[in-house]
Amino acid sequence: MARSAGALIVAAALAVVTFIPLARVMARAGGGALGPADWAALRFTILQAALSSLVSVALAVPVARALARRRFPGRGLLIALLGAPFLLPVIVAVLGLIAVFGRAGLLNRALETLGLPALSVYGLHGVVLAHVFFNMPFAVRLILQGWLAIPSERFRLAASLGFGPADVARHLERPMLREVLPGVALVVFVTCLSSFAVALTLGGGPRATTVELAIYQALRFEFDLGRAALLATLQFALCGAAVLATGALVLPSAFGAGLDRAPVPFAPKGWRRVTDAAVLVGATAFLLLPLAMVVARGLPGLLDLPTEVWAAAARSLAVALPSSFLATTGALVLSLASPRFGLVATLPLAASSLVLGTGLFLAVRPFANPTDVALPVTMLVNATLSLPFAYRILAPEARGLEADFGRLAGSLGLRGMARMRWLVLPRLRRPLGFALGVSAALAMGDLGVIALFAGEGGATLPLLVQRLTGAYRLEEAAGAALLLVLTSFALFWIFDRGGRHAAS
Repeated sequence: MARSAGALIVAAALAVVTFIPLARVMARAGGGALGPADWAALRFTILQAALSSLVSVALAVPVARALARRRFPGRGLLIALLGAPFLLPVIVAVLGLIAVFGRAGLLNRALETLGLPALSVYGLHGVVLAHVFFNMPFAVRLILQGWLAIPSERFRLAASLGFGPADVARHLERPMLREVLPGVALVVFVTCLSSFAVALTLGGGPRATTVELAIYQALRFEFDLGRAALLATLQFALCGAAVLATGALVLPSAFGAGLDRAPVPFAPKGWRRVTDAAVLVGATAFLLLPLAMVVARGLPGLLDLPTEVWAAAARSLAVALPSSFLATTGALVLSLASPRFGLVATLPLAASSLVLGTGLFLAVRPFANPTDVALPVTMLVNATLSLPFAYRILAPEARGLEADFGRLAGSLGLRGMARMRWLVLPRLRRPLGFALGVSAALAMGDLGVIALFAGEGGATLPLLVQRLTGAYRLEEAAGAALLLVLTSFALFWIFDRGGRHAAS
C-alpha cells in the first residue's frame, strides 16, 4: 500500500511537470492544422528513429554478449567507457563525429589516399550514424545488465548438462533478450523521436527535419505556439503508441532467484572467441575515435580556461547532482510499484525539452523574473527528462527482485524502510549506481531549458560552450567542452563504480 501511494505521488508530480507546461503553451496557441512540411518531418522522424533503434539494438547484442562471456584486462574500463557517448553533450559529440566522418575527417582523408570517392555524413545516414553512436553503448549497458542478471547457477547447470552454444542461446540468452530488448528498443526509439541537435547539425536540409527541429523552428524563429503545440501533441501520441506496443511484446524470462554466487561466464572457444574479439575491437574503435578527436582539440585550451568557465561548471554541478537524485529516487519508487506505472515513467520522453522550457517560462513570467529561477527550473526539468532512463535501468531488476523475494520479505514482516534497507538497496546497488551516473551526466550536459532562462551571468557549462563558440573564442570553447566531457564522465564513473563496487 505504501509503495502504491508513493508511486501515485511520483506519477502525479510527473504529470504536473509534463502536462502543465504543455497546457500553458496550448493556452497561448491558436487553431490550425499541420502543413505538408510538418507531415514530411513526421515521416522522416519515424523513419530515422526506427532505423536508429533497429541498428543500435542489433549492434548492441553481440557487443553485450562478448562482454558478458569474456574476461580480459581492461574489461571494466571498457564497460565504463561505453557510457561516454550517450552521456556526452550532443553538440560536442557531433563535432567529434564530424572530425572522423565529415568531409575533411579521418575517414575521407583515408579514402582520398586510396583514390576512392568521399562520403558525406549529412542526411538520413548521418543522422542514423550519430544516433547509433549515442545509443548503441547505452543499449549495450542495458542488455549487459540482463546477461549479468541471469543467475550463475543456470550457467553451472547448463555446463553440467553439456549444453553447447546453441543450447545456451535457446534456454538462457533468448528468454532474457525477449524480456530486455523491447524496452531497450523503446528507449532508443523515443529518444530518437525527440532528436534536435543531431538533426540540426547533420540533417542536411528540409528533407531531413525531425518533429523536434520543427518545434524549435516554430518557437525560435516564428513564435508560432499553435504549430508548436500541435507538433508537441503529435510527439506525445507517437511515444504513447510506442510504449503500448512495446508493452505487448515484453514476456518474462522466469529464471527465478539465484544464490548470489560470482558469475560463471559461458565462453565458447574457436571461431566464436575470434568473433567476440573482432566485435569488441570494432565497437571500441567506433566509440573512441570521435572521443579522441574531442580530447585532442580541447587539450590546448584546457590549460588556460577563463574564470567564467569554472563558475559555469559549479552551476552545472549544482543542477546535475540534485537532478540525478530526484530522477533516480522517483524511478526507484515507480519501479517497485505495479508495472502499470511504466507508461507514466516513460511519459516525459514524449515531451520536448523546448516545449517544457517554453511552457514553464510562460508560467513563471507573471510571478517572477525567469532568470531568478533558472537553475531550479533547469534542475526540475532535467530530473523529469532523466527519470525514464533511470526507470528503464531499474525496472527489470526491481521486478525480478519482487518476484524472487517478495513473498519471503512479506512473511518476515519486512515493510517500509526496513524492506528498503535490508532487501531493496543491497540488491539494487549496481543498477542504482548506473542510474545515478546516467542521470547526473545527462543533466550536466543539458542545453535545453537553461538557454531560455539564463541571463548573462547565469550560464551553465554547456551554454557557456555555445556562447564561446558563437563569439569565435574557439580555443577556449574547445577547452571548456573538454572540461564538460571530463566532468560528465567523472560523475557517471563515480556513481556507476560506487554501485558496482558496493554490489560486489
